[in-house]
Parts: sequence; structure tokens; C-alpha cells
Amino acid sequence: MAFTLYNAPQSTCSQRVRFVLNAKGLAFEEKKLDLLAGDQLTPEYLKLNPNGVVPTLDHDGQVVIDSSVIVEYLDEVVPERASFTPRDPVQRAKMRALMRFIDEMPAAAVRVPTFNLAFLPRFAAMSEEEFLAFAESKPLRKEFMLAMGRKGFPDAEMNKAMQRLRRTYERMDAAIAESGGPWLLGADITLADVSVMPALVRMADLGREGDWADLPRVAKWYEAIRAEAAFKPTYYPGSLLTERFPHLRKG
Repeated sequence: MAFTLYNAPQSTCSQRVRFVLNAKGLAFEEKKLDLLAGDQLTPEYLKLNPNGVVPTLDHDGQVVIDSSVIVEYLDEVVPERASFTPRDPVQRAKMRALMRFIDEMPAAAVRVPTFNLAFLPRFAAMSEEEFLAFAESKPLRKEFMLAMGRKGFPDAEMNKAMQRLRRTYERMDAAIAESGGPWLLGADITLADVSVMPALVRMADLGREGDWADLPRVAKWYEAIRAEAAFKPTYYPGSLLTERFPHLRKG
């Protein structure tokens, strides 16, 4: 089996897929794209992924897009290695329900502080014409970019995003309490844990790890996933925003 992963080091969606590939011990060729340079919008890449986003997985010539789809696909084609999908249908349904929630809530909400705090200086340096052309070129994120604008999202939008993230931590806390932990669905890590992982890593990278400090079950979950063997190779040097954008570093 040959796997090629088109992704970006700091992309939260890419990090999900890298974690599963690493956990399964699957060798893969990594093609790194610079999203701010527009690598994901080239005609060649759009042929692979018409959404113009990362990640994209090529498995023996078969192309799979969307990180949630890719991680489920990997568990289906290589189930014998570190499976993240429960065998019990009820547990599997609970996992998928959590994954839908994660894609709808934290995965979307985390983009607002990410763009406002990390990417905004790049966009602010553009002319209005350059920014509009950049936004218009994005098949899946055009409206998001236009809503942000060159001056960033207003405080009201930032507050809404932070509230959605807070509701995520509370949902995680409730799930862990119900299942008995240490993972969202109990004793075994699942794709739901992998799916929400990058959002918490991103917020910690942005200096917001204290946002779930009052939820000890979530704090323990965060330490547990960071201790997984697949975590370090997933977050190789250059995978954090603070490593690429000096203005985010404290001090």
C-alpha cells in the first residue's frame, strides 16, 4: 500500500490524519503545502481536491478528501493496526455523532482566533484588491475570508467562537463523565478523540490552555492524548503556529 498525504504542517485537519497514520505505523509520503502561498489553489491540486483545502490522501491512486472521511477510511482499509473505531454499533454511532459535533463546533470555531491572531498581519499587508482576489480564489472558504476581511473578525465574532469552544470543553467533560474515561467514549481512544485533539492543541498554542483548567477530566484527557506515541511525530517541528509566526510568542 502506498499513501501520499497532501497537507500543511499547521493545518488542524491535516494533524488529525497524520495522527492516525502515525498511530497505525503506516509509511506515507508527505507533500507539504504552504496555504498562505496558495499552494492548495493551483490547478494541479484542485484536480485532486476541488474544495481547495487540505488534507488530501492518495492511496494507491485512489483520492480521498476531507479529514473526517480520511480517518474513517484509514480505519476501514487498515483495521488491524491501532483501530480507532468501536466494534459495537451503538458506540460507533456515539463516536460519529461526536465527530459531527466536533466538525460543526470546535473545528469551525477555532478558525476565528487562528485567523485573527496568527494570519491577520499577512492579510492586513495586502491591498484590498489583493485580498479580495485571494478570498475569491477559495472554493470552500470564500465567505469565511470575506467575513473576516483585512481587519479581522470583530470582537463579537471572536466572543462567539470562544463561547463555542467553551461549549466543546463542557461537552467533552460530560462525555468523559458518562463513559468513565479516560477517553470521550471510555477506555479506548476513538476517532472522536483524534478529531477534537487539534482544536485543543491550537488553543493551547495560542496561550488558552487555561480555558479548560476548571474541567479536570478535560485537562487529564489533554495530557493523555499528548502522551500518545503518535502525538510527537504528528506535531513535528513547524506544526505549531507559534513556531511559524514570531508575533505569537510570549516575551
